[in-house]
Amino acid sequence: MTATREGASFASGTETDPAMAPHGMTLTLRIWRQKSPSDKGRMVTYQVEDISPDMSFLEMLDVLNEKLILAGDDPVVFDHDCREGICGSCGLMINGTAHGRGTSGGPTTTCQLHMRKFKDGDSIDIEPWRATAFPVIKDLSVDRSALDRIIQSGGYISAPTGTAPEAHSILVPKKDSDAAFDAATCIGCGACVAACPNASSMLFTAAKVSHLGLFPQGQPERNERVVNMLAQQDLEGFGGCTNIGECSAACPKGISMENISRLNHDLLGALRAGARPKS
Repeated sequence: MTATREGASFASGTETDPAMAPHGMTLTLRIWRQKSPSDKGRMVTYQVEDISPDMSFLEMLDVLNEKLILAGDDPVVFDHDCREGICGSCGLMINGTAHGRGTSGGPTTTCQLHMRKFKDGDSIDIEPWRATAFPVIKDLSVDRSALDRIIQSGGYISAPTGTAPEAHSILVPKKDSDAAFDAATCIGCGACVAACPNASSMLFTAAKVSHLGLFPQGQPERNERVVNMLAQQDLEGFGGCTNIGECSAACPKGISMENISRLNHDLLGALRAGARPKS
């Protein structure tokens, strides 16, 4: 049983002194504010108080936005949806790192980054993805539809799908199915582009090429797929890949650079077979 009164709380008969109760963190946030795609934009400093270490990073931004709205200011716009590390909608540069870093120091999605990673009194720089192909819509929200157009250019198969086939009716070697599954875990968040000094989307494109090209159903379009998706990637304004590896290091799903090697192998075979990008 729990009961409360002003200045004290009781849980199972134990009184807690309010003066001894833990307080949340106070943080200084330097956030990119940009009213529109044509606005110059600037970094604006805010302070948030009583931030629990159990909050997610996006929940901390929610607290800031509540404060701004109550003060009559515009809230900070940022992309999000599932908040479970699945959909790929969220994406921020946090202290210069795509998505920030999880408590274990490994890559994570922004929504799965928790405030226990930070300390009371910390200053945090928060910026949108920086890439020509990802124009800023407002504040921290960017247009990532360029990735959708890369998929539209070749990320599909013509084989009929229908209902689930009988087990083992189409045999796929386990090493191929495992590699395809790993590539298919890409959520299209764009962290690879944001982390790359060339703003290349090669890891994203390679993941899409791999997860279809490793299956029998993906073979009819295999040659056209790789040349068309790479042509669309260039058309969107992404930079070229120089095998630096920042993309894979920042990827929250751990997509391997082996997929880029596989894409280059597919591209060589496609060009030898006479495949050319569609006009």
